[in-house]
Amino acid sequence: MADNPTKGLADVVAASTALSDIDGKAGRLFYRGYDIHDLAGRTSFEETAHLLQHGTLPTRQQLADYGAELVRGRTLGALVEANIAEIAEKQAPMEALRSLVSLAGAEDADKDSNESDANCRKAARLTAQQPILVARYHAARRGVTVREPDPSLSIAANYLMQITGRVPEQREVDIFDECLVLHADHTMNASTFAARVCAATLSDMHSAIVAAIGTLKGPLHGGANEQVMRTLESIPSGGVAQAVRQKLADGEKIMGFGHRVYKTEDPRATHLRKMSQELAEASGDATYYRMSKEMEEVVFAEKGLYPNVDFYAATVYHYLDIPTDLFTPVFSISRMSGWTAHVIEQHADNRLIRPDSEYIGERDQKWTPIDER
Repeated sequence: MADNPTKGLADVVAASTALSDIDGKAGRLFYRGYDIHDLAGRTSFEETAHLLQHGTLPTRQQLADYGAELVRGRTLGALVEANIAEIAEKQAPMEALRSLVSLAGAEDADKDSNESDANCRKAARLTAQQPILVARYHAARRGVTVREPDPSLSIAANYLMQITGRVPEQREVDIFDECLVLHADHTMNASTFAARVCAATLSDMHSAIVAAIGTLKGPLHGGANEQVMRTLESIPSGGVAQAVRQKLADGEKIMGFGHRVYKTEDPRATHLRKMSQELAEASGDATYYRMSKEMEEVVFAEKGLYPNVDFYAATVYHYLDIPTDLFTPVFSISRMSGWTAHVIEQHADNRLIRPDSEYIGERDQKWTPIDER
């Protein structure tokens, strides 16, 4: 029996990784040694995905080659095309993505190989396909035809175009691209751990990603950003402080605050707060940003909690005209770069992940015949 069993594997090192690192006390996040404050707003999502999946920030030629690979990878297979309308009719967004990624895996040319080169090709295809799947799902459930992706546009620009039906302003693209960079990887979070556990059995990359998507679906992980927006929408604009204090008094959790690792402000929230303010001011209606700021102040005063990545991401996505129930799928678009990189890393130096457990049930039970129970 463990002397001090740890619930939720808190503070337990489950794997070694060169992909990302967190300094929780200082509030810092690094991708392959690069501080997120240096990358965000300077490095495109495509560059960040290359960094995670291939190990280096790309040269211009490497970025051009990787971009061309992403363009080729946007094509959806026959199984996805044949089933996306029915899936959109019957499944909620994250459920649908779980199904669609699984279908995509059935027709992937490298589905039977876990070799490094094959995994890199699959990683690029999954990264390219995820925003297309979200946009196609959204169009299918509304019964409309989505605009085809433009090969000259980035992942961020194409997604905004397909979701909103209009060519986005460049500043909108820049902001959304920065959001994708901020969400790309985050050490051993729940969905990444799920992907690595699956990959450690030597299952294929698509299976590992399906495990990650199923984990991200949970409201305590990826679903938190959607809950933040729904909370803001449910509160009268002048009643934020009262509503928050009442929720806290009732023992309710205010989504978007606190973090298992960060003991100070989440560095991603620092960027997202500024983007939310900028978009709010540009929209001409800063109500939700003002409400968010007031909520942040009240929660800190009452509980000493800082906002995490989900809190201001909610209003940023709202101001970008992304439907609220697609906030978590947007998370998956970005995190696909990190998930796939972790699968590549796990397969490259694999050991089965098999933690122990502490038994807390009854002991020395004696069997009796069914008629004597």
